[in-house]
Amino acid sequence: MKYKAANICLAITGASGVQYALRLLQCLVEAGESVYVLVSAPAQIVIDMETELKLPARPRDMQKFLTELYHAAPEQIQVFGKEEWTAPIASGSGVPEAMVVCPCTTGTLAAIACGTSNNLIERAADVVLKERKSLILVPRESPFSEIHLENMLKLARIGATILPPNPGFYYQPKELQDVIDFVVARILDHLHIEHQLLPRWGIQE
Repeated sequence: MKYKAANICLAITGASGVQYALRLLQCLVEAGESVYVLVSAPAQIVIDMETELKLPARPRDMQKFLTELYHAAPEQIQVFGKEEWTAPIASGSGVPEAMVVCPCTTGTLAAIACGTSNNLIERAADVVLKERKSLILVPRESPFSEIHLENMLKLARIGATILPPNPGFYYQPKELQDVIDFVVARILDHLHIEHQLLPRWGIQE
């Protein structure tokens, strides 16, 4: 099967905070980016718990659902299953320019740090690292144990960006969406994608 090339891969794992990932996907689509999407089975459970969305389980059905939800162009969003090893992101020859794991469970963090590649999310992250592309991890856990911190330090030393979803409050957010947008804006900044989610610090618009 042939796939359309995408510059960004978004992996959603089973930590709390799927709202960050869904908002990020919306912003990427609105920015005209093509996105590979990976959603773990635990992430689907969390999405059901934390949102009103009912994601289909099958990748192709999920792709159709997300395409319609975010008014994406055909194949702008491409969803792959956890063992879809023919996906471009399983190989260095099809590596995207950046991958975001948002939210990132500490289990996924550990697997990426160890290079286990037991599923497509872990393999895609491994490929991004070995090809010296941008890997952004958004770990959602509190507090962090020494194991978590050691894994984050290991990944940071080999080039990954560790971006915990810590919102700033100096913009005086008025609602939950403002808090979500703050974190998504930081991710977009590291992807070098323009946005209008919040004003730049010290810059008059």
